[in-house]
Amino acid sequence: KLNQPTRVQIPETLDTKRMFSTALQFTRPLIRHGQRGAALTRPSSSLVRHSSGTASGGTLQDSYDNILVNVHGDEKTALITLNRPKALNALSDALLADLLHATSVLDNDPNIRCLVVTGSPKAFAAGADISEMHTRPFEQVYQTDMFVEWQQLSRLRTPWIAAVSGFCLGGGCELAMMSDILVCAESAKFGQPEINLGVIPGAGGTQRLTRAIGKSKAMYMNLTGEFITAQEAYASGLAAKVFPNDVLVDESLKIAKTIASKGALAAQAAKKETVKAAAEDISL
Repeated sequence: KLNQPTRVQIPETLDTKRMFSTALQFTRPLIRHGQRGAALTRPSSSLVRHSSGTASGGTLQDSYDNILVNVHGDEKTALITLNRPKALNALSDALLADLLHATSVLDNDPNIRCLVVTGSPKAFAAGADISEMHTRPFEQVYQTDMFVEWQQLSRLRTPWIAAVSGFCLGGGCELAMMSDILVCAESAKFGQPEINLGVIPGAGGTQRLTRAIGKSKAMYMNLTGEFITAQEAYASGLAAKVFPNDVLVDESLKIAKTIASKGALAAQAAKKETVKAAAEDISL
């Protein structure tokens, strides 16, 4: 049924205008377009929520404002949970700073060999935070190269897994596609709805999505703004696994534990060469 258009019924309790607004991102279409449901189980967190800039090495903060960090030292893994539930984990500057700081620290920790990044049961991330972006003129967006920092997530040496549940839209979908392995819950919905607001994906949605699922399906998503389901994502090659909603995080951590049990250098080298083969080392 993959050739049938998928029209997702969004719950009435969800503010659809806000959802699509959070998916809006400023892009550089004229200059760089041609470049390259159920509760999730979550371990108790010893490190929770304060935003900061990126770091090379250093230590994790005692708390972060927009993410939860759970380190599983015995298993050489770490779980990062995006934690702006009222905003459907919209990717604000502060959230991105928290995420970049934590991943940078963990990437430089030899005792951590695999990361898992997840969101809430309702949304992995519904897109960029429009409340921060709507006042920025095009000149500022271009001159500051606002998406360049996102690339740090695709260049981590440590393998990382995106565990997606609920809405994964716009910048949220692009963030998930930066991971090395994308797995999802049955409730996951993927989409690049920027076209509905007169813009295009600005952080890899026109590149990584095309390479993951092919030109025709990527074009369909980018030009119609419609979503695909978890099963469609799996059948298309976007997702590696689909799990029941209530075991997504546990199953993702099991995969991370397996990866962490392998030789660290071998895993990093395998990741590096696979990324090269997928031509994902792109400039946004």
